[in-house]
Amino acid sequence: MEKKPISRHSKLIILTAVMASLLEIIDTSIVNVAIPSMMGNLGATLDEISWVVTGYIIANAIVLPISSWMAQQMGRKFYYTSCILLFTAASVACGMAPNLATLVVFRIIQGFAGGALLPTSQALIYESFPREMAGVASAIYGMSVMIGPTVGPTLGGYLTDHLGWRSIFNINLPLGLAVAALSYFLVEDVGHDPAVAKEKRTGILKPAHLRTPVDRWGLTFLVVGVGSLQYVLERGHAEDWFDSKSIILCTLMAIASLVSLIWWELKTDHPILNLRYFKNPSFRSGILLMTALGGMLYGLIFVLPVFMSSILGFTAQQTGEQFIPGALCAALCMPIIGMQLRKRDPRTLVLIGVVSLAIGGLLIGTFDAQSSERTMFFPLLIRGIALSFLFVPINSTVLSQFTGAAIGQAAGLLNLCRQLGGSIAIAGFSTLLAQFQSQSYASLANHITPFDFAALATLKSVVPMMAGKMSSVVGMGTANFEATKLLLFRIKKQAFVLAFQKTMILVVATFSLALIPLRGLIAPKNTQGPKA
Repeated sequence: MEKKPISRHSKLIILTAVMASLLEIIDTSIVNVAIPSMMGNLGATLDEISWVVTGYIIANAIVLPISSWMAQQMGRKFYYTSCILLFTAASVACGMAPNLATLVVFRIIQGFAGGALLPTSQALIYESFPREMAGVASAIYGMSVMIGPTVGPTLGGYLTDHLGWRSIFNINLPLGLAVAALSYFLVEDVGHDPAVAKEKRTGILKPAHLRTPVDRWGLTFLVVGVGSLQYVLERGHAEDWFDSKSIILCTLMAIASLVSLIWWELKTDHPILNLRYFKNPSFRSGILLMTALGGMLYGLIFVLPVFMSSILGFTAQQTGEQFIPGALCAALCMPIIGMQLRKRDPRTLVLIGVVSLAIGGLLIGTFDAQSSERTMFFPLLIRGIALSFLFVPINSTVLSQFTGAAIGQAAGLLNLCRQLGGSIAIAGFSTLLAQFQSQSYASLANHITPFDFAALATLKSVVPMMAGKMSSVVGMGTANFEATKLLLFRIKKQAFVLAFQKTMILVVATFSLALIPLRGLIAPKNTQGPKA
């Protein structure tokens, strides 16, 4: 069968969608490395400045599942282009923010606008390819998802060091305007018909989207439920989980709202979120697998920079550079995997990805204070390649179940679950690391006694070094005190290494449960897929 060539118009739409995806994904991670600089410039504490990240992610999570519905209500061209412009304007406003409150407000607006970009971009890319090339479409989108979190910290570190933290927001202006212009001239509404479009412009035909009733209760339950859940995941560790009244309150609100959402959406005729998609076994399996993928993708991107900076003394730029080979390899592998989907069972490719990522995770769990860039190279490379074996088959198989506007909503749910998986993993990493580090520190510190010969020998070797660094007027008592502090600091570092290794073993064991839903991930036999 002869392949249908992709038109020039479709190629430009793919370029637009990829650029919009990168705009949003890079901005999710680019801020993290600039946090210390923001704290000093704005006079904020770490807890206060964390709202720059938390506010963005909560707003993002709320919009992701309803972006397809919003596009249908407003028209995809208008919605997509407006969100790109709003995202760009909010970015510039963040760069000009005079204080922390203003910065947080505009980051929330930026998060709301950015939530529309990923699912709409994914739907645009998917629609631009013939159905038989769905794997390649998923690979193109996957390349932006994989490269974005890698480029973000590296670019953020460089810009912050050389141009200041405000530049990480202002850099969005030229790219955002370019993408908005491309979107305005290229993007069409779902089911675009030139004759109907002309009637709409002349006012002869009332737009169909205006006749669709708004699911107000569904929207309310969704906003409160997803927002509360994301708050709990983002702030739980910082507020000591259920010792905090706000965490307890948000947990109860999330449970009540999400249960009410499921009940309401299954009974209403015009749901804002079509939960009936979950009747499809491949969709259910894909959602669970994408949640696991998000956990490993964002969880490792969170914990590894902490390890590299705290234990190995890497700068933000050096840390970012460690992920680049794996991200580039993943980007190169994705189109090949996408083409393999036409002749291989997606479950085989996902199985390779799950096993490879588990092996990579176990190798990462062997990192210690003596690890070098060379020893970290192959485990991180395996991680990158394994993620490509997961992302492409999962996305392609799930989206191939749907047509028309349903593709956008399915894409929104996939992106939401990937983000929620990442938030769950980050919360889990933070909690487990703190708990295991406390246990390891207590165990190691118990050996620092006058009767432990190894500890005494180490202390005796450190005291002369500390005395040599001090002025001659400082007594040996102070040198002994400083040497003890240095020894305890070393113990703290070793406790973190042990906690990191224990956490990685537990995380890999949990991730291996992804093999359970793998059985249900089956591509449809027909090429059309079920309609919305």
